[in-house]
Amino acid sequence: MTYDLLISGEQLQALLASRAAVRVFDCTFDLADPGAGHRSYLDAHIPGAVYADLDTALSDKQGTGVSGGRHPLPDREKFAHWLGSAGMANGMQAVVYDRNGANYCGRLWWMLKWAGHGNVAVLDGGLQAWQAAGGAVNQGLEIPNSASKFALAQSLCALVATDTVAKNLGRPVQTLIDARGVPRFRGEVEPLDPVAGHIPGALNRPFAQNMGLDGKFKSAADLKAEFTALLAGRDPATVVHHCGSGVSAVPNILAMQIAGLGMTGLYAGSWSDWCSDASRPMAQG
Repeated sequence: MTYDLLISGEQLQALLASRAAVRVFDCTFDLADPGAGHRSYLDAHIPGAVYADLDTALSDKQGTGVSGGRHPLPDREKFAHWLGSAGMANGMQAVVYDRNGANYCGRLWWMLKWAGHGNVAVLDGGLQAWQAAGGAVNQGLEIPNSASKFALAQSLCALVATDTVAKNLGRPVQTLIDARGVPRFRGEVEPLDPVAGHIPGALNRPFAQNMGLDGKFKSAADLKAEFTALLAGRDPATVVHHCGSGVSAVPNILAMQIAGLGMTGLYAGSWSDWCSDASRPMAQG
């Protein structure tokens, strides 16, 4: 059995016990303390999990990325090389998790889809759900037994460029959904970027709204009802998700897929990229 969206703690336990070819990634991170995620990983992680650092493995801050913003995407070839070094091969099932409500592991889920790898699932509920299901944890650094060769394939998701967002602004072919919290969306506060506000016409869906009180994604029916209400008649196929730097937008992409509304686009540069050019229109309120 393969998984391409969500996997439960119990399902992951069974998968690992079956000796299937699985690579687990811990993506825990903290924007306010970039080293905290790795420290948390060293303290406790799923046995065999490799740490995927948002700043170094899942972003390219050397000026050679394929998107703008605070967390530019590395080019696909560089990402494929990192996957191989982490022991990830094309025939393997990938499972990603964090301790942050799927905020950071969603980035790796999306990137693997972008690299053409279909068999990647988010551990629903993260490490907390794994432990609640009786899963064991290890401490210290996990190093893959050997490097692998990861070959890129046709992308399974849509990366939307800044120029495309700008060209389609205000047109019915594009529906922007911003995953940041309401105060940041409205421009009342801005702790990370130099300008406060949002892209004109964008709808607001804070990514944490996708989760239930148990820390897991809400049911498909609930998510479909909520996104249908938000879209108010707009075509789900026109949706382009964004946030501050293209990371917390992904839980909304996941949620729409869970809801059966299809794989929607990602503007990876997001607000941090958009607001870097003062000539682009910006809104508050």
